[in-house]
Amino acid sequence: MTEDTDHPNHPGVDQSDRVLPRNLRQSGDPGIQMLVSTRVRKSPFFDKSFNEEGAWRCTVYNRTYHPRGLVEPEDGGAMAEYEALTEKVTLWDVAVERQIRVKGPDAEALTDYVITRDATEIDTMKGKYVILCNEDGGVLNDPILLRVEDDEFWFSISDSTLMQWLQGVNVGKDFDVEIDEIDVAPMQIQGPLSEDVMIDVVGEEVSEIPYYGLMEAEINGAEVLVSQTGFSGEKGFEIYVKDAMENAERVWDPVLDTVKEHGGMQIAPGHHRRIAAGILSWGQDMDHETSPFQVNLGYQVPDDKEGDYIGKEALERQKEQIESGEYPFNLKMVGLKMAGEPIRDYAPDFWIVSDPDTDEECGYMTSPWWNPELETNIGLGFVPAEKLQNETGAELNDEIYEEDLDIEFEVHLPEEYAEDGEDSVYATVAEVPFKESVNPSAREQAKLSAKQKASDD
Repeated sequence: MTEDTDHPNHPGVDQSDRVLPRNLRQSGDPGIQMLVSTRVRKSPFFDKSFNEEGAWRCTVYNRTYHPRGLVEPEDGGAMAEYEALTEKVTLWDVAVERQIRVKGPDAEALTDYVITRDATEIDTMKGKYVILCNEDGGVLNDPILLRVEDDEFWFSISDSTLMQWLQGVNVGKDFDVEIDEIDVAPMQIQGPLSEDVMIDVVGEEVSEIPYYGLMEAEINGAEVLVSQTGFSGEKGFEIYVKDAMENAERVWDPVLDTVKEHGGMQIAPGHHRRIAAGILSWGQDMDHETSPFQVNLGYQVPDDKEGDYIGKEALERQKEQIESGEYPFNLKMVGLKMAGEPIRDYAPDFWIVSDPDTDEECGYMTSPWWNPELETNIGLGFVPAEKLQNETGAELNDEIYEEDLDIEFEVHLPEEYAEDGEDSVYATVAEVPFKESVNPSAREQAKLSAKQKASDD
C-alpha cells in the first residue's frame, strides 16, 4: 500500500476535482445518542412514528427528524423490513420530503429554467423525476416534480435545501411566481399489496393512475393528492396530506390500519431495496459537486430541450468531452457485487475501495447492502474512471451499467463484515439495477427497448 494510506482521511483516493472532498476517515459507529431539540423539526407524523409505532432510531433529513428503524435488531432489523416490503405492503413516514411550491403565471417558465428536463412537456396532474443543477453541472437536488395545476408545481425534495435556491434564482430573473414551503406531508405505501391497500383507502379509481400520474382524493374527511410513485423499486403510491399540521393523523390512522389488515406494517424507507433498484440517495450517492454523468443520470440531460436552464452550458460541454473519449472526472459510480459477511444495515462510513492490481486506494463505496435474492452483498461506489476506460475501451456513458463486467476491485470492510481475518473482499463491477423495478425508470425503459430491438433483429 502507498504511504498515503496511513493518513486517516485517505488522500490516495483522488478527489482533486472537488472543492470539498468527502470525509473518508473510517470512524465507524460510536454509538452516540441523538439530541432531540427544537432546532430540528418534528414532522406531523412524528408522534405516530416514534411514540406509537416505536421507531427506535432516526436521522435528520431536510432539518426534520426521520425514522430509520422500526423493527428492532433482535427481531430481524432492517432485513425483516425488507421482507415486508418485497412480499407484502409497508407504510413509510416520508414527511421529510418537504414540498416546495412554485405558483403563478410564470411557474412553468421558472421551473423549466431550473430543471434539466423540459417542464413544458409535463401535463397537469402528472409528475416526473427531475434534477436541478448549479452552473457547474453539479446536482443540487433530485426531486419528484408534481404539476398539480397549469400554474402550480410542487418540488417533492430530497435532502438538500431548495426553497432558498429557487428564491435566490428568482431575485435576478423576477419571474411572476410565489415560492414557498407548503403544509403538505407525504407518506408512502410500498410493496406488492400497495394497490390493494389504496383501493380500500380511496377506491377503485386509484388503479387507473398511470406511473407518475396524480389524482385528488379524500381520506377520513381530509383532502389528499395521490401519486403512483415511490423510492423502492416495488409497486407503490404516495399520499400527500394537505394542511398536514391539522390532518396528518386523520389520514395516517386509517391508512396504517389498512396496511396492517393486509399483513403489512410501518417500516423505515427501504434503502436496501432502492440500492437494488439503482435508485440514488442525494448526499450519499451524489451531491452538488457530482455531475449527472458520473452517477447514471446522463439521460436527464436532453439533446433537444430548446429552453435555457441553469447548468446547460457546463453539462453540454461535459457530454461532448465524454463522447470524444475525454472523460472529465476522476471517479465514476458503478455497481459492485461484493464478498464478505452479509451487510444488513446502514454503513456508517464511505468504505474505501482499492485496486488489486496496484494495491492502491482508489475509490469508495456510498451505498452497500446485502441482497437476499442474489445472495451477495451489492452496492454503489465510485472508482477511477481511467481504469474503467482502460478495461472497457468504451466512452464512459450510462452504458457502463448495462452488464456485469470482469473488472475487479477490493472493498475494505469493517471487521464485522470481513472474511477470514482479512480487511478487504473482492468486488466486481455489476449491472445496475441489480433487481429490476416494477415500474422501470426512463433509463431502464430505454435499456429494455434496446434489448427487445436487438432480439427482434
